[in-house]
Amino acid sequence: MDKFFRPPSLQALQALVEVVDRGNFTEAAAALCLTQSAISRKIQLLESHYGVPLLVRSSRQVALTAEGKEVLDSARRLLEELRALESRLAPRDAPLRIRIHVSLAVRWLMPRLTDFYARHPGLALSIETVATAQVDPSGDCDACILYLPARPADPAYHLLFEEVLVPVCAPREVDGKPAPTSLDQLGQYPLIHGSTGHLEWAAWLHANARAAEDQYKHITFNLDELALDAATRGLGVAMTDLALARERIDRGELIIPFGPALTTGGVYTLWLQPGSARHPARQAVLDWFSRQGSD
Repeated sequence: MDKFFRPPSLQALQALVEVVDRGNFTEAAAALCLTQSAISRKIQLLESHYGVPLLVRSSRQVALTAEGKEVLDSARRLLEELRALESRLAPRDAPLRIRIHVSLAVRWLMPRLTDFYARHPGLALSIETVATAQVDPSGDCDACILYLPARPADPAYHLLFEEVLVPVCAPREVDGKPAPTSLDQLGQYPLIHGSTGHLEWAAWLHANARAAEDQYKHITFNLDELALDAATRGLGVAMTDLALARERIDRGELIIPFGPALTTGGVYTLWLQPGSARHPARQAVLDWFSRQGSD
């Protein structure tokens, strides 16, 4: 029969990590609210458990032995897994972490956050922005705002709004000329893109039976936010989702110079990680986002 496994003390493992990270026993003791002698005893307890020295002590620094490096690596992994487990199972007052594309965060979510905190002053959100073409729903987050090319049948995806593409430009001067007033004038102005793939303009031009985009002059950015800023400054005509441009249109900084708008079939959705089921803010966040989608 195997011997009963007796794991090392978690406090001793934590003490080892602090001593190595801070380089000495004094700072490690202060970080853990213990005395220096207590830290020393915990390290000795750990060395006794494994039967090998873990640290090489000198008056100037603390160095790891080869065995100490192995124990340290395992201690770091174990402590990190325990922190993540506690965050998932007992989030307490931890903010609900939402991952979202930076342009959508700035142009759609930020103008609405005042309403969220007014309705839920006791809750907190942690907004993580990404600039990649697609938002990765995996990893350390509780929820994501995802763009999908078609409305999903899976009820785990909560519809926020449909993608509606519109051309936008400065209200007066664009590329040194008066703002265009019709689709026929579009060839006189640069097309501004918020992605390197030029997908939005290509889709809109195709839907309106217009010349291929290679017939136009182009100004390309990798973010809708930059494209909208360029359009506001009169550099050209941008193609963007109406939801992203709405605030600047309402303020008079941008106009929709001509139409029609193109409903692409794409949608923006809220997706909640299954691991966030126990988070106290989950239902309130879901209800609030659902209302934003209907506004």
